[in-house]
Amino acid sequence: MTMHIPPSVTPFERPPEQVAFHRTELSVILSLYGRMVAAGEWRDYGISCLREVAVFSVFRRTAEMPLYRIEKRPKLRSKQGMYAVIGTNGQVLRRGHELKAVLRVLERKLIRAVE
Repeated sequence: MTMHIPPSVTPFERPPEQVAFHRTELSVILSLYGRMVAAGEWRDYGISCLREVAVFSVFRRTAEMPLYRIEKRPKLRSKQGMYAVIGTNGQVLRRGHELKAVLRVLERKLIRAVE
């Protein structure tokens, strides 16, 4: 006897119109953001939810270019990982499948030598 399991997406369903961060993802990002604000490193943020990517941009000052962009690209889930941290000049600092692991590259900025 064989069991047929229906696919989770039917051909008649439309893909989501925009990508967004889930509540648990935002919780992790905002936790890091709060620690960086307390350290005086970051001062403002912006969130963009587009068709293929969701972006959390971090600013030192509101009128400047973002210091870092935390991106979520679901299409890259099976390849390089859907999360990425991108620097000011567009360089990918870290990419991966787990958000907490990707954000560790930014947490290193909090660690400083105490004199």
